Amino acid sequence: MARASHNAGNGPTAVGEHIRNLDGFVWSIAEILRGDFKQSEYGKVVLPFVVLRRLDCILEDTKDAVLKAEKTLPEGVDDETRAMILYEAAGDNIRVYNTSRFTFETLKAQDPAQLHQNVLDYITKFSPNVRDIFLDKFLFTDQLKRLKDGGILWQVFERFCQIDLHPEYVTNIEMGYLFEGLIRRFSEISNETAGEHFTPREVIRLIVDLLIANDAKALTGTGIIRTVYDPACGTGGMLALTEEAMVALNPKIRVELYGQELNGESFGICKSDMLVTGHNPEQIAFGNTLTNDAHAGKRFHYMLSNPPYGVDWKKYQEPVKEEAAEKGFDGRFGAGLPRISDGQLLFLQHMISKMRDDEQGSRIGIVMNGSPLFAGGAASGESEIRRWMLQNDWIEAIVSLPTDLFYNTGIQTYVWLLNNRKPSKRRGKVQLIDASSERFWQSMRRSLGSKRREIPEEARHEIVRIYADMLNGEGPEDWGDYSKFFDTADFGYREIRVERPLRLNFQASPERLARLADEKAIQKLDETKRQELIDALSGHLPTTLFTNRDKFEKALSKALKGAGLKPHAPVKKAILSALSERDEDADICIDSKGNPEPDIDLRDHELVPLKENWREYVAREVAPFVPDAWVDENYTDTRDGEIGRVGYEISFSRHFYKYIPPRPLEEIDEELKQLESEIAGLLKEVAA
Repeated sequence: MARASHNAGNGPTAVGEHIRNLDGFVWSIAEILRGDFKQSEYGKVVLPFVVLRRLDCILEDTKDAVLKAEKTLPEGVDDETRAMILYEAAGDNIRVYNTSRFTFETLKAQDPAQLHQNVLDYITKFSPNVRDIFLDKFLFTDQLKRLKDGGILWQVFERFCQIDLHPEYVTNIEMGYLFEGLIRRFSEISNETAGEHFTPREVIRLIVDLLIANDAKALTGTGIIRTVYDPACGTGGMLALTEEAMVALNPKIRVELYGQELNGESFGICKSDMLVTGHNPEQIAFGNTLTNDAHAGKRFHYMLSNPPYGVDWKKYQEPVKEEAAEKGFDGRFGAGLPRISDGQLLFLQHMISKMRDDEQGSRIGIVMNGSPLFAGGAASGESEIRRWMLQNDWIEAIVSLPTDLFYNTGIQTYVWLLNNRKPSKRRGKVQLIDASSERFWQSMRRSLGSKRREIPEEARHEIVRIYADMLNGEGPEDWGDYSKFFDTADFGYREIRVERPLRLNFQASPERLARLADEKAIQKLDETKRQELIDALSGHLPTTLFTNRDKFEKALSKALKGAGLKPHAPVKKAILSALSERDEDADICIDSKGNPEPDIDLRDHELVPLKENWREYVAREVAPFVPDAWVDENYTDTRDGEIGRVGYEISFSRHFYKYIPPRPLEEIDEELKQLESEIAGLLKEVAA
């Protein structure tokens, strides 16, 4: 089959158009499935066929060599030796072979009635690492049977024969685009969350560029080996683009890719890509990263991920909580557990656990929504995780991205950059970069799902420069609008509990006596005792208003004694509750130790900046307004034992807020008059 590379002399626009055409053609094949398959099932047929056709094109040139090598295998050869010989015959950089006599071309020449059986032969003759993908992850044999039973297997197969997916025609990167486009479409029509499968390429490139921005020197030279890991790798886009960027810096570098993925189809695509690009497919694992770490004990140079956000981890909370309780900081989740509705910070803790302890250390790039920045108050799981990261000085920078970047959501997202070997000039500091303004994005000509914006290349380079050069308002341009540096302690605070005294008045009025019936302790009394109590209170207790609790309790005791009643403590407490009301002019209620009793309803909490003395803060911000307030010194932090609970939050809106004055009334008035005039004109046209 003659091929002409489409890449020579063509720019990104031409390449993009090529992929769109290919995507459209593949999508048109899905139309054949209409009626026999639900729309939500199209991907189960099309995606495996795309992978199958890709492998067929890759193995086409060495097919005869593999068949010849198989025939010459010595008798009794073990499986490992057999695989090595056949891998070598298939090509130096390919860890897949197929020993079936068929290819797509020869299958097409066979009797259509035998196609189902022949395709099964073709699939089952792949090397075990690929055969398992089709049989166990794609469950492709089930789909082939349905195609056969529906009488459309030949039509679908014949259309796929028309697609040339040879690497000379479609690069690995372009295959990634093709898979992503198909997954997005299939996810949309089945109402699934497309964003759980992949990340827009310009976002990945930004994360990768930020990760290696200052590592050019460390990545160049001979004998350089770097490991890259994605715990939610999807179809492998992040891993592929990271390797591409590193090889562009140093063609001699060796990049080892590792990942884990929960979705079977995405895993199958990713592992297939690793197979045909010469990587070790066993380094891509299948399963839930949070409950079954397939790379336990391994450490990596670079880690990047786009974990599912806003997705709960309720289904697998037990093993996560068990690990946190049993292993603490020796495990992955010792810092804390986020709320059950969002597991993003679990993935980040997992990645931190895989940081290297050597001189090079590790760098992490992860994109998340706003929740990990500020969700949870002091002592909450989220706050404790932020505290752990900031106090260990791992957070290097956080970049706020534009909205409407992702295919499945338009919400604000943020790239976190972590480094356990910060350069000296960054130690103790965190850089916040606000790249959400129009300066850093452009509208797309055609929306893709919720994706309406993209980060152009020049804007990406600018964001990376702001980060790499630590720009923050110095120099000819005021970068302070987009970049600011903070001490790690600037994000911390102490939540102190401020109490105010309880002031109550008491009265045995008919209205308050009637409230007794609602008290649980009174409801537990039998009818006779209940009536005796009501009679004693209404007949022996003065109806005057008491503004001192001690005096009222003495009057109450006298009244009950006069009636010959000795109620238990719960009943007496219920009486005090029903017959009391808050009164700012009443005396302060004193406890048994002679201290003012706090009023729980007036309890408040103040967030004191971590760098500030809480006593000075209270004297300035609290005492002038509520002189009778005091700080509960028993309300302490569980970790450092000091007064007030420590919390950490990172607020972009607070640090980058810009006041926009309201428009002048005259301008608004003029605009309203203009609108009224336009409406009046329209009404005249309608009436005419």
